[in-house]
Amino acid sequence: MNIAMIIAGGSGNRMHQDIPKQFLTVNEKPVIIYTLEVFQKHPAIDEIVVVCIEGWEKVLWAYVRQFNLTKVTAIVKGGDCGQNSIYRGLEEIEKEHAQEDIVLIHDAIRPMVSEEIISDCISKTAEYGSAIACIPCAEAMLVSENQENSNRIFDRNHLKRTQTPQGFRIGKLLEVHKKALEQGITNSTASCTLMVEMGQEVHFSKGSEKNIKLTTVEDIDIFKALLLAKRAEWLKE
Repeated sequence: MNIAMIIAGGSGNRMHQDIPKQFLTVNEKPVIIYTLEVFQKHPAIDEIVVVCIEGWEKVLWAYVRQFNLTKVTAIVKGGDCGQNSIYRGLEEIEKEHAQEDIVLIHDAIRPMVSEEIISDCISKTAEYGSAIACIPCAEAMLVSENQENSNRIFDRNHLKRTQTPQGFRIGKLLEVHKKALEQGITNSTASCTLMVEMGQEVHFSKGSEKNIKLTTVEDIDIFKALLLAKRAEWLKE
């Protein structure tokens, strides 16, 4: 089976709003619902589990019913950091699923994820055991020790910009989480960084520049524009 774990445990302090950014309304629909609907509609996703910021679980269940998100089977209270939230979600998923089942971990605040990105993540995970949605690094990269100036470049050809979803076998990811806790690693940035920190190799899957993460108010503006955008027919793929 393929289970989507949607991480909605963050408070969104960088957005400077009074409610968590995943619950902000854009065009009369909460951001998290845009995200959930993509996974709801994907034919290869069997279930959805949401890890939700504490205190918003009842609100989210109401939205799930309102928008007929029938694949949502559980809403789990988030932890004190992303790593802990993912671990809690995995513990819930493990109760009803086999160790070899695939879990796709995705940020609730990446509402522009596409069916193609999800499909490639599932396919690569099935083949290699992991899949991290990535895009190339197009910008010139400078190294700075003081964040004010630089005299050194870093070859962008050796860099990948990671996104979500990030796919793994449930059993393997749980095993790595448990070993990380034993070693005192408690606040790794993402599942892919945790795997690498624990000496594991990860594989890449398709990402997109459109698969943006809504972190600032400017990102909301970009999201609104993307919702309205239609690619010109004469542009080649």
